[in-house]
Amino acid sequence: MTKMIALVAAGMFAAGTMFAGTHGDCTKQASNNEKMACQVSLANLNLTPEQKTKMEAVKAEHEKEGCSEASEAKYMEQAKGILTKKQYAKFQSECKKADQDKSET
Repeated sequence: MTKMIALVAAGMFAAGTMFAGTHGDCTKQASNNEKMACQVSLANLNLTPEQKTKMEAVKAEHEKEGCSEASEAKYMEQAKGILTKKQYAKFQSECKKADQDKSET
């Protein structure tokens, strides 16, 4: 009986790891043609409380829509309207750096 429980537990663990991170994780690519979403920490941008609230809402909306080139473009455009030019430039460069780091691994 103990072996049966261990076998079932191992099977559940294996099945769980197969599906881990496949839903709602915008940093994973659904296909080779899709662009990875920018998952840069907002803490590095020195946001005002109002900007932080707006960016968190936009990011949540983007993650709900799923990762596609269109949703990524919309997210970046909305960020551009919330952030200052300097903040947006930093945001963009960190997005590009994060994309390069992920493609190298």
